Amino acid sequence: MLQVTGRQATSKLVEVPKGYVAVYIGEKQKRHVIPISYLNQPSFQSLLSQAAEEFGYDHPMGGLTILCTEDVFENITSSLNGL
Repeated sequence: MLQVTGRQATSKLVEVPKGYVAVYIGEKQKRHVIPISYLNQPSFQSLLSQAAEEFGYDHPMGGLTILCTEDVFENITSSLNGL
């Protein structure tokens, strides 16, 4: 999992590599870049469903906004890293 923080996250020069997608996690909307393959996993699908209910499909940050804690996100993505 790639993670972009600080000044890089606000720079327009930060691009998402092919095969990855940017997501914004938690109340502070910390930016993470994850493999697209995660989007098909049932555990991640649950987060996406919650995000759709909360925000719809309009994401002004340019990436998916997922309102969960960093801990929950880290637990899910760490379990998916082995796939």
